[in-house]
Amino acid sequence: MTALLENDTDIAPQSNLPLSMVERMTLIMEAFDKPLARLTLDEVTRHTGLPRSTAHRILDQLVQCRWLIHAKTHYSLGSRALTLGGRELAQHELRSAASGVLQALAYRTGACTHLVTLAGTEIYYLDMFGGRPEHRLSSRVGGRAPAHRTAAGKAIMAGMAPEYVDNQIMNAARGTGAVQTIDDVDALHRELARIRSRNGLAVERGELIPGLACVGAAVRSNDGPVGAISVAARADAPLEPIAPLVLHAARTISDALAAGTATW
Repeated sequence: MTALLENDTDIAPQSNLPLSMVERMTLIMEAFDKPLARLTLDEVTRHTGLPRSTAHRILDQLVQCRWLIHAKTHYSLGSRALTLGGRELAQHELRSAASGVLQALAYRTGACTHLVTLAGTEIYYLDMFGGRPEHRLSSRVGGRAPAHRTAAGKAIMAGMAPEYVDNQIMNAARGTGAVQTIDDVDALHRELARIRSRNGLAVERGELIPGLACVGAAVRSNDGPVGAISVAARADAPLEPIAPLVLHAARTISDALAAGTATW
C-alpha cells in the first residue's frame, strides 16, 4: 500500500481538490456507488474532478491491490471491495429478483434450477429449487463448482470481455490448476463464441457430473452479466424444450433487476 500513500504532484497546491492520496482514493471508490457499477476512466474523471493522469495512476494502483478490476475499457469493484459488503448486497438483489422466476421454471420443467454468481474461477450457488435428489449431488446453496465445467459459469463468461476472461479467470485457473476440461485460452474462447452464437445459451453434458447435463443463461444488468441460471437434467434427456424456457427466464430476471420485482 506504500505506493497508494505517496503524494501526487500533478495537482497544484491552490486547487480545491483533495491533496492527500487517501482522499483521492476515497473519491474514486465512491464513484463505484453500486456493487455492479462499471466505469470508464473518463467517467471516473468526471465523477471525481481529478485530473485524468491522476485518476489513471490511482486506478492502476487500486487494480494492483485488487480493490478494482480493469477489463478492456471499464473498471469495476474487485475482490477486496466486494468482500467488504458489496458482494452481499448484489447477491441479495439478485436472489430477490430471481426467486419467483426460478420456482416457476422448476415447476414447468420438473427439474432442478440454480442461481449462481461468478467467484474467481468458480461459480457460487446462491439459490436452487425443485428437481430430483440425484440432480443435487454437486449443488447446494453456498456450494461452489469450477466455472468452466458448468453451463452457468460458461454463460457468465460468454458475456464478459475476452480480456477479462484472459486476465482474471484463465490466469487464476492456471495458478490453481483448475483448468481441466478446457486446456487453453483459445479453447475457452471458442466455446464462449459458440454460446454467444446461441444467444447466450450454454450447454454442458457430463462435464461436472457424469450422467447429468445442464442448460444455462446469464442474468444481465446494464453493466454486463451479474450471474446466471441453469436447469439440470439427465445427460440423455432432450434439452431443446428446456432451452427457450431458460433464455426467457434469464431475460425476465434481468428485467426484474432493473424494475425491482420478479414475476413470471
